[in-house]
Amino acid sequence: MHQLNEDIRDSEIRLIGSTGEQLGIMSAAQAQRIADEQGLDLVKISPQATPPVCKLMDYGKFRFEQGKREKEAKKNQHVVEIKEIRMSPGIDVGDFNTKLKNAQKFLADGNRVKVSVRFRGREMAHTDIGKDLLVRFAEQCAEVATLDKEPKLEGRSMSIFLSPKTGK
Repeated sequence: MHQLNEDIRDSEIRLIGSTGEQLGIMSAAQAQRIADEQGLDLVKISPQATPPVCKLMDYGKFRFEQGKREKEAKKNQHVVEIKEIRMSPGIDVGDFNTKLKNAQKFLADGNRVKVSVRFRGREMAHTDIGKDLLVRFAEQCAEVATLDKEPKLEGRSMSIFLSPKTGK
């Protein structure tokens, strides 16, 4: 990732001290001598610059701190999953309310929810019932979610996507 010590073969480099002060433009050999005197590593941090910028630092400590920061950032990030809730057009009030509570719980956790109604047999003739069901479901979730996609018929199922409102 970074060029270190003897790997730096440029004729001139701009050197930055361990505390961040500019030490000027010098040869790579001269900068390496300064690094050895201070017991630090010479690290090329900006190879595209003219002349390339190198810094005096303890590279092992730098890598350790960088790994710690990445681990902390990974710990704090939340992966958004898509949870799916399936219904049929003939769903009754109790089942509807149970599925609604589950969807609201998923949305409160910060996940997106795909709500789908699957049609079997003669139910395909009454897709409007499924559409009304999905619209009613979206209205019930309106305070915690926003509707991403209007009800859309794909094969034998109709679905909508709900995503949590920001400012959770």
